[in-house]
Amino acid sequence: MHLDVQDGVVALGLLLAVATMLAIAPTLRIPYPILLVLGGLVIGLIPGIPEFELDPRLVFFGVLPPLLYGAAFFTSLRDLRATVRPVGLLAVGLVAFTTVGVAVVAHAFIDNLSWASAFVLGAIVSPTDPLAATSIARRLGVPRKLVTIVEGESLVNDGTGLVLYRVAVAAVVTGSFSAFYTGGLFVVSVGGGVAVGLAVGWLVRQVRRRLENPPAEITISLLTGYVAFIPAELMGVSAVLATVTAGIYLGWHTPELTNAQVRLQGLAVWEIVQYLLNALLFVLVGLQLPVVADTLGSFTSATLLWYATLVSATVIVLRFAWVFAVLDAPKRIARRVSSGRGAVFVSWSGMRGAVSLAAALALPLETDSGGPFPGRELILFLTFSVILATLVGMGLTLPLVIRWLGLEDDGVEAREDAKARIRAAESALARLEELVDEDWVRDDTAERMRGLYTFRTNRFRSRFDDGDDGAIESRSQDFQRLRRELLEAERRALVDLRRSGVISNDVWLRVARDLDLEELRLDV
Repeated sequence: MHLDVQDGVVALGLLLAVATMLAIAPTLRIPYPILLVLGGLVIGLIPGIPEFELDPRLVFFGVLPPLLYGAAFFTSLRDLRATVRPVGLLAVGLVAFTTVGVAVVAHAFIDNLSWASAFVLGAIVSPTDPLAATSIARRLGVPRKLVTIVEGESLVNDGTGLVLYRVAVAAVVTGSFSAFYTGGLFVVSVGGGVAVGLAVGWLVRQVRRRLENPPAEITISLLTGYVAFIPAELMGVSAVLATVTAGIYLGWHTPELTNAQVRLQGLAVWEIVQYLLNALLFVLVGLQLPVVADTLGSFTSATLLWYATLVSATVIVLRFAWVFAVLDAPKRIARRVSSGRGAVFVSWSGMRGAVSLAAALALPLETDSGGPFPGRELILFLTFSVILATLVGMGLTLPLVIRWLGLEDDGVEAREDAKARIRAAESALARLEELVDEDWVRDDTAERMRGLYTFRTNRFRSRFDDGDDGAIESRSQDFQRLRRELLEAERRALVDLRRSGVISNDVWLRVARDLDLEELRLDV
């Protein structure tokens, strides 16, 4: 089997384009999802580029499970508990509000779009994707509570949106709708999804706690999202909530399941996997838009632009209205502190992405009567338009909004970091005093350890002292600078030994890794 020259050139060009965009995104200070969507759109418009038909099953069953599981696994359960009210109101209330609001506007202003198809569109564009928003927020130091709200909302609202999507699609395909059935389906889907996620999480926990094999443990971690997602989907309950529940459960119990080696390797693997999957997904979003637009030859460009603007504006306005009326107004009425800055940030962070893309592409081609799914091509186009408008339009302007709002880091993360390091050092000193009389603990070693941990405790305590002159921190920085110079000398010696053939590549990798870990340990 030989690769066609044209296909090979196109594939190579696409790979180089994606790699280039990923490389220049940090320099341009643009979140890579935004750059990849725009780049994919430009590539798709190049004459001669073959059309890319994205199989929705690739997104639903190939990409979505590990992305959902990874996001949930690294989410703080404590922070989720602290923000349960706003997250619940956004993930359930706002999704339903957006679904109904978009349906009403779309049915009223878009010609020949039935109520059922309008509700399908509303359900598709209701869930959010936080990747671009949270990457910008963290870079600019937005308070952690606001970032947690945006992340927590996206973890749960996918499940809510897909349940409403399933009901709306069934109404179009079968031609019937039942409010009682809808309510029952929602309860069963949510409860069943959580139950499946807990069951899978518990089983995986029992397996992993008995393993001491880093490659096997990391592989199981990568597969856990699929293990939760697929059975839940087969059972007809929320696969999204099952995956998210399993991720949160195992993320909470991970200290008892892993050792230092697994944690270091697993974190690196997950970072790359999530990065590559998101990169694939967002460039495909851009590539799909020209393909979808080509199927709408019966509409004029002006009409399509009007419809796209109308639906995108509706999605954005509804989010602002809900956040200010439901989340922010009660604080003002109760005379609790609320400047409205957090509400503006949360409202501006309502970007759409992977779930909306997958749901739109998964729309059936025909109804049970054999006729075409009404408005399918237009729903696809409007979904892509909303993704483009919110991800690119709001994403590019979010840094300006954050600076205008003056949302600065509240210092909670830094204070908790210092408290954790003080407590860890104090525990080490207490344990040292318990062991100091043991035969195998030498006096000079104990004194050296006592001095190290005492200095570390004093260093981090000084961060809570407003009158600190910075002398301890300056001493620490000088030590770290000297230590890095010495580590670099060790690396140069290792490279010389490797080049001269004195040591093998395996030995070089092992010793160099230890030096790298020592250097990373200095960055505290």
